[in-house]
Amino acid sequence: MKKKISTYPRIIDKIEDWPIYRLSEDRAEFIRNIEEFTFQRLSSRHRKDLVDVLVKTIYQERIRIKESPWKVDPPNERTFWNKISKRLIKKSLDRQDPEAQAEAEDILRKIIHRYSEEIVGTFKIPTFRFAQRFLTVLFNRLLNAAVDKSIASLWRGRRQLYDRLNVVGDVETVRSLFQNGTVVVVPTHSSNLDSILVGYAMDQIMGMPSFSYGAGLNLYNFGPAAYFMNRLGAYRVDRRKKNAIYLETLKTMSNLSMQRGVNSLFFPGGTRARSGELETDLKMGLLGTAVEAQRAMCQRDETKKVYIVPMVIGYHFVLEAPFLIEQHLRHIGKENYIRLKDEGNSIRSWFRFIWRFFSTTNDITLSVGRPMDVMGNFVDAQGRSFDSFGNELDIREYFTAQNEINEDRQREEEYTKLLAERVAARYQIENVVLSSHLIAYAVFEILLHENPKLDLFGILRLPPDDYLFPLRVVNDVVEQMQEKLFEWEQQGRIRLAPEIHHPAAEVVRDGVKNLGVFHREKPLGFTKEGDIVSSNFRVLYFYHNRLTNYKLGKNVHWRSEDIELLKVD
Repeated sequence: MKKKISTYPRIIDKIEDWPIYRLSEDRAEFIRNIEEFTFQRLSSRHRKDLVDVLVKTIYQERIRIKESPWKVDPPNERTFWNKISKRLIKKSLDRQDPEAQAEAEDILRKIIHRYSEEIVGTFKIPTFRFAQRFLTVLFNRLLNAAVDKSIASLWRGRRQLYDRLNVVGDVETVRSLFQNGTVVVVPTHSSNLDSILVGYAMDQIMGMPSFSYGAGLNLYNFGPAAYFMNRLGAYRVDRRKKNAIYLETLKTMSNLSMQRGVNSLFFPGGTRARSGELETDLKMGLLGTAVEAQRAMCQRDETKKVYIVPMVIGYHFVLEAPFLIEQHLRHIGKENYIRLKDEGNSIRSWFRFIWRFFSTTNDITLSVGRPMDVMGNFVDAQGRSFDSFGNELDIREYFTAQNEINEDRQREEEYTKLLAERVAARYQIENVVLSSHLIAYAVFEILLHENPKLDLFGILRLPPDDYLFPLRVVNDVVEQMQEKLFEWEQQGRIRLAPEIHHPAAEVVRDGVKNLGVFHREKPLGFTKEGDIVSSNFRVLYFYHNRLTNYKLGKNVHWRSEDIELLKVD
């Protein structure tokens, strides 16, 4: 794994030249483009059943307003949808004449316009500069106070947040691609802190211009957050809205912004990974817009391309881990688990997490993956695509039929599935194994091996107080897993943090020290005698799952005489 990088100079010095700023300055025209594109697509696709689509949309929206209202919702939500409903019933429902069709189409336009205005954000330079200064000062002061343990230190020192952010990977290649097209960063997602950290790292460390990124509309319920996100290039995503018109409008926004050269960041997993695993089943929606945008650019005979950059975010400590794993277990087990509060949605909890983060040497790793084109082919610094044999490819050929570049929805859906598979595969390879990942995986695998007759839920119901993990057993298991990890690292199948190369005993100590260090119930800790115990098997399971797809447990030679020592009498 490459060493931690230093900061890079700005790719584009003047903010006025950033694609996201230029788009914001042309917001009104951009919204008109979204509306026309979305209308043409939906009206042609639903020429015979447009009224049915409208009826379903109105029904879903009225249910949303009744059952899931948010403070951020416009005050006239109910009035708007009531008027639309009455108009549809009066002038278009159960009629087939041209006048009724025209009325339905006009209603469709009004709904698309409302969604477009809601989704598209703005980018204001003064707000951006203030946010830069505010976050930098806040992070610096928190860090220095945590290090010096004194109030006076709040006003001294210039240590930076990126001292805690380890950015690895070929950042130079990614930076060069900004000259050749649109860059789309697709990170893994495990915490509500992800967007803040990735955005800060790309701005302050990698020197990249601001990206367009999706922000859940629920975050806008908090006034200050809404103010900043409204002006920092975020587009609003309302996950309550599942109707075809809203989803098509959202995808059109993404598609057209990429065509305009606006660099984008979104989480293809769709939401935070509840299980703690690296995502393997990615959402097709926004990934599909990258494929569509590339085809449209090819149709216009443009040489610029859309580039996909996987990114894997690695934490020792995920603030929301107890809540997320409870959600996951309820989903897969259909059990009546007690619902825990999602700490990750609390602004106070974010600041508490940042303080905790600064108070320790608990680093965060951002692993920048090899960039690809929308077909999943690797690209070089000039943006040229290559197949697995090193042969250069022409991206236009993927969209050509009978010597003409054309739109083929079924073909592009297959391309999107292929791209999703390639991104998910790169997550496994670009993942950086931290000491906390390895120790959590090793200890939980020991627990599984000790209880072969129990299913997962039986394991998780075991009383943690009854189990002790002898240090020599844990060290032995970790050492065996290290051997396989070193082999995979040599083969380019995974990345390892530097501490993984230390002796097993050091890796174990480091991992236990850092793992979920600020949870109320620690996943792992040491006894006075130096052995290992857990206070919460469910949270331990969450952190274990980070490496579950690698099946490292199969590479361990289990010694029965050691395992028998686990159960506390």
